[in-house]
Amino acid sequence: MAAASRKAAAASKKVVAPTKEAAAPSKKAAAPKRAAKKSAPAKAVARKASASATPAKATAKKTSASSAPAKAAARKSTPAGKPTPANKPAPAKKAAPAAVTPAKATPAKAASAKAAPAKAASAQATPAKAAPTKITPAKPPRNESHTALVRRARRINRELGEVYPYAHPELDFENPFQLVVATVLSAQTTDLRVNQTTPALFGKYPTPEDLAAANPEEVEEILRPTGFFRAKTKSVIGLSKALRDDFGGEVPGRLEDLVKLPGVGRKTAFVVLGNAFGRPGITVDTHFQRLVRRWQWTDQTEPDKIEAAVGGLFPKSEWTMLSHHVIFHGRRICHARKPACGACPIAPLCPAYGEGETDPEKAQKLLKYEKGGFPGQRLNPPQSYLDAGGIPAPPLGATVPSAPAPGASAPGAPAPASAAPAPGSPAREAG
Repeated sequence: MAAASRKAAAASKKVVAPTKEAAAPSKKAAAPKRAAKKSAPAKAVARKASASATPAKATAKKTSASSAPAKAAARKSTPAGKPTPANKPAPAKKAAPAAVTPAKATPAKAASAKAAPAKAASAQATPAKAAPTKITPAKPPRNESHTALVRRARRINRELGEVYPYAHPELDFENPFQLVVATVLSAQTTDLRVNQTTPALFGKYPTPEDLAAANPEEVEEILRPTGFFRAKTKSVIGLSKALRDDFGGEVPGRLEDLVKLPGVGRKTAFVVLGNAFGRPGITVDTHFQRLVRRWQWTDQTEPDKIEAAVGGLFPKSEWTMLSHHVIFHGRRICHARKPACGACPIAPLCPAYGEGETDPEKAQKLLKYEKGGFPGQRLNPPQSYLDAGGIPAPPLGATVPSAPAPGASAPGAPAPASAAPAPGSPAREAG
């Protein structure tokens, strides 16, 4: 019984425990209610604060509304496809490495640019080391101005003046009459051949009156070595008659009078005026024409136009000596067929460098007259020519050790016209 009562008491305790537990939640539920009652005044205060904040929000909305046109204007002012100011930093960060890259590469480029001329200079220096005597001329530009042409032409003349300070007419003469006759005879032959022929002619016919009255057949026989002897005989007899009849046996000193004489053109007239009367003139012979065209002083082909073009490049006072310098150079170095480019003193100024032999040793063998050790073109050259190493031309038919003279073997006898010039003789080229 006692045991049964103990079990019943335990069961009743178990029943009471849940009731306490059930009561506990009720107390917990009551706590929030009390908190809610206590927080009610706080909520009211919050409502009042929010109510007071509402005008501020409205003011902010108005401010944002007023700033909207400014934003819209900013959007309009920002071009399409371009970053806004807010996006500018981003491209700057991306572009930073690109900016650094050229900065690093710039020294290398500058170094390569500096190295390029050095390489070019070394490339140019290489041939100079291999052949120090070989000339590398600087050709003039294609579109050379007139001023540049004048400077180059005058520099060439100065250089030739230093090479040929003794330049002179290479025809032997003692007076204007002998000079005009010798110049007429020099057509289509060398001055050497004329100088070998005129002693016999002037020995027999010393004055215009004598030659005007001469027998044409006898004159032809004397002039036979010069070639075209019949036409030349007619010319010298005709001009002698004109001097006798029209000018009192004296050679006139005016261009317009000289060109009226038979066989006398502007070339012959300027030779006479410049060398017998001291009046400036340009002698446009075959050498002069060839060289001024090689040097690109002019592209004219007619003697009168060449004379005018070249005369405009130089003072009138230099015309006579200019002619001597050019003709001397054409006979000695700048030949028609084989120019000695490798031995030319004005090669750096010549646009035609390379047309002839450029090897210095081979070019040296092409030189003529005093430059090559051969006799000159005058039997009685001036002392300045002899001082420069020139050799007087031998008389007609005579021989010299360095270069056998063409013509007949008998001294003083005229050589036949068909006689061929000896090898190495200056008579190989027309003077």
